[in-house]
Amino acid sequence: MTEGALLAAEAVSTGEAVTFWIVGPVALAGALGMVFSRNAIHSALWLVLTMLGLGVFYFVQQAPFLGVVQIIVYTGAIMILFLFVLMLVGRESSDSVVETLRGQRQAAIVAGVAFAALVGAGIGRAVYDAPVVGLEEATADGGNVVAIARILFTDYLFAFELTSALLITAAVGAMVLAHVEKEPSERRTQKDLSTARYASSRPGTLTGPGVLATSNSLDTPAILADGQPAADSAATGIEMRELPPVPDHDTTPTKGTPR
Repeated sequence: MTEGALLAAEAVSTGEAVTFWIVGPVALAGALGMVFSRNAIHSALWLVLTMLGLGVFYFVQQAPFLGVVQIIVYTGAIMILFLFVLMLVGRESSDSVVETLRGQRQAAIVAGVAFAALVGAGIGRAVYDAPVVGLEEATADGGNVVAIARILFTDYLFAFELTSALLITAAVGAMVLAHVEKEPSERRTQKDLSTARYASSRPGTLTGPGVLATSNSLDTPAILADGQPAADSAATGIEMRELPPVPDHDTTPTKGTPR
């Protein structure tokens, strides 16, 4: 470790250290929960927790622009969008895990090992070789936002564009994994859906409580066409009121009444 890195390590304030030891385990727990959760929606929520912790770290390191972008853009927009998509498609842990592309697991392992090697090399170079520049010197010309923009679009332009392509690839991959191809026999037409929606053992809806009765109270059952009370017309748990017997009506047609 260089002399500048040692001085920077010794200059950590008490508040920064306390914030790190509080937020750090929370962010780490969110990352572990994202990896080991068996539900896709729960994994997305765990990742939101980790991103919020990263935003707090940016604020502590006096990088307010990165902190705001991390919380508003990534946590508040991108992750919430992914969360909505996962809720809409309804993926569960019981879904099929059959490989759609042959050899994709082996390719993923090789890519993961290569990515870990690149990250390790980058961290080693940053810790042992790269000179430490103070925050005031790095942001002297234009402030925090200008300094970040200059670095992104000059020294790290290729890496920045590659990261953008990686995000697009991840979005397309999520859509492909969420899409479930149904068998032709499982697809129902609009007519089938409408028939199933209106299928019932009853010819129609029963009348509500009190209809055609002497009272409109909730404990008064409705009267059917034959004069008998409808037992299913009131809510369960309510004791039905006894109704007076319905008198028999003379059904003999009178003069002038059509048969």
